[in-house]
Amino acid sequence: MPTKLICCLSLPPATISSVPIYDFAEANEGLTTEPMEGYYPCCGKSICHECIHSFQYSGNVKCPFCNSDRGGILVEDAIKDIRKRVESNDAASIYVLGSYYYHGQLSLQQGVSGFPQDLAKATELYIRAADLGNSQAHCQLGDIYHKGGDLKKAKFHYEAAAMAGHEVARITLGSLEFNSGNMERTVKHWTIAASAGDYLAMHNLRVFFEDGDVSRDTIDSTLDAYNKSCVEMRSKERDVYIRFVIDRLVLMNLKI
Repeated sequence: MPTKLICCLSLPPATISSVPIYDFAEANEGLTTEPMEGYYPCCGKSICHECIHSFQYSGNVKCPFCNSDRGGILVEDAIKDIRKRVESNDAASIYVLGSYYYHGQLSLQQGVSGFPQDLAKATELYIRAADLGNSQAHCQLGDIYHKGGDLKKAKFHYEAAAMAGHEVARITLGSLEFNSGNMERTVKHWTIAASAGDYLAMHNLRVFFEDGDVSRDTIDSTLDAYNKSCVEMRSKERDVYIRFVIDRLVLMNLKI
């Protein structure tokens, strides 16, 4: 499952003389921040949003994992489900609860006083989830410590997340190395992320190539690996969802 929806979009193949200039991020800017993961609090499992969209379009409102009915579920009941999962030491649910405190989510929805923004509580939950091996929690802790100026702790958590396959953490590590002047390590991090199908990493490498900081062989081989990863992530249902999101973004912009 890709981290962001834009990672499902592949670039045209490289040519002998130059990399393609068509920029999907520019054409579909909203997709660069559109998350792909949907969380089910009933059983603590996650699924990609295009599958959820397909289920809802077909009228299926049950959880695909535990088959519980999710139609019309109240926020209060969802919170109870999450807390049960947290009490059972479920890493994904602990991370989700931490994110609710980090962003102050679900407040005042359906008359329920959700979660006030509480960075200390969020950090505590992220640490707990990271100790259980959750890569998203590691990445979020990296962001928190990075913003707080503790680069040593930030790199530790970014590295833990990257080793677990978290492409966003891998890209951030590349940026940190770039800021330190370590171009070789920067390219290495971004090449790994791009080969796994991450658009932003591929985009960064293309910019570096145009500036003469990445070789033709590296950009060709990475583009090939990137496109193959994108193909593996593509599906008819996912393409339908991409079109749905793009249409929704267009309507939102028209309303603005």
